[in-house]
Amino acid sequence: MDQTKLKELGLRLFEINAFKFGDFKMKVGINSPVYFDLRVIVSYPDVMDTLSDLLTEFIKQIKVDTGVHLCGVPYTALPVATLISIKAKQPMLIRRKEAKTYGTKKLVEGKFNAGDKCLIIEDVVTSGSSILDTVSDLRSEGLVITDAIVVVDREQGGVQNTEEKGVRMHSLFTLSYLLNVLLEAGRIEEKTVQAVAKYIEGAQIKSDGSFMKNGTKIVNELSRAGMTFEARADLAKCSLSKELLKLMASKKTTLCLAADLTRSEDILNLVENVGPYICVLKTHVDIIEDFSENFVKSLQSLSKKHNFLLMEDRKFADIGNTVALQYSSGPFKISSWADLVTVHSLPGQGVLKGLKSVLTDPSQPRGVFLLAEMSSQGNLANAQYSTATMKMATEVDSDFVAGVVCQSADLVAFPGLLQLTPGVKLEGGVDDLGQSYDSPEHVVKEKGADICVVGRGIITAKNQEDAAKKYQERLWAAYCERVGISE
Repeated sequence: MDQTKLKELGLRLFEINAFKFGDFKMKVGINSPVYFDLRVIVSYPDVMDTLSDLLTEFIKQIKVDTGVHLCGVPYTALPVATLISIKAKQPMLIRRKEAKTYGTKKLVEGKFNAGDKCLIIEDVVTSGSSILDTVSDLRSEGLVITDAIVVVDREQGGVQNTEEKGVRMHSLFTLSYLLNVLLEAGRIEEKTVQAVAKYIEGAQIKSDGSFMKNGTKIVNELSRAGMTFEARADLAKCSLSKELLKLMASKKTTLCLAADLTRSEDILNLVENVGPYICVLKTHVDIIEDFSENFVKSLQSLSKKHNFLLMEDRKFADIGNTVALQYSSGPFKISSWADLVTVHSLPGQGVLKGLKSVLTDPSQPRGVFLLAEMSSQGNLANAQYSTATMKMATEVDSDFVAGVVCQSADLVAFPGLLQLTPGVKLEGGVDDLGQSYDSPEHVVKEKGADICVVGRGIITAKNQEDAAKKYQERLWAAYCERVGISE
């Protein structure tokens, strides 16, 4: 096997987004930070050609009986199996996902006899269940299956599970191999490789669908809430989330101050006092009566002095063209100074594309937080809406989405995304306008918050600095307890 061609193909798969990092719900029912979408390769003839060449060579190398039929697991592996069939001059069979309800009502198409051998071709294997489904149908037709060829083995139990059913699995790539190829090429960092290795170890899947480690049933161990900020920074797709995770770790704070005041001077005085204790300052510039360019410059100066990021809580919620203008133009020119902005997912992916379209200076990275849930009583963000928001956060513009605003610990699974949760007070409760509040400990440990928003709990305090320090300390202690580290 030509190792140079193999490595080049691995890098090419990464380039065309067939191999990516994010927050992905797997068929086996768990979330994964790594995803293979080999369906895209049909749009890249060069990749299809190289892959089929390498697989044809690989089949010869492992000395699989050349007289067998080929059968691609539907549907992604079908075009790959077809090319191998042509290049190797081997007959091919097609297994339907369901039997025809008309005509011959066949489950397996092609010419074969009972007792013939068949080699399975598959794209990506996690537990091996798709291979075994195909094997079951082919064996029911009298075919003999002893081997399967796989493009990528995620190393999560597929080899063992298929062997238990009498099928040897041979993989062109393993997940570990591809990660090392990306590492050698400088596409990812060593900590990313280590973090994914921990995920693989903690998510071994048996043929019955249970997760195992050292012979014991477990749940997935690569939990966002259970990982340190430093470890998660290496998995972040968005440069702002990476920066913020590192900032929070070094400054030891998860406190976001909601500076909902109406005069510039009051906001600047507040920030001067509490700046050492916060990681993010959240503003609503449209309520500031004397907003000016000088105010923005002063705010930026304080953010550098005290090391925190600026978030404008604009909650963009319109078509792409409109939000692009709202973001970059008008009296506030938000894109010129706000590191982060909040965005409603209701308009769909276009709202992110619109915002992103006005960013032309790579020296000024920007990011967004998508609103998946709200803390106000009676809000209309239901479970379906929240799930759709998470899908939006991890798809095309995942390098622009720094995090998600939500209230649930199990919504944000990908460690590279930050969870921002509003409604934090030293004492919980509900105000006169229906805003719900929870204690710092509850929000961090029970709700899974990474960044906790505090407004009136600090603004209305007799000593704002002391209040901010108290929130910072309690929130950080809760985070340390959550991830199991000493302060």
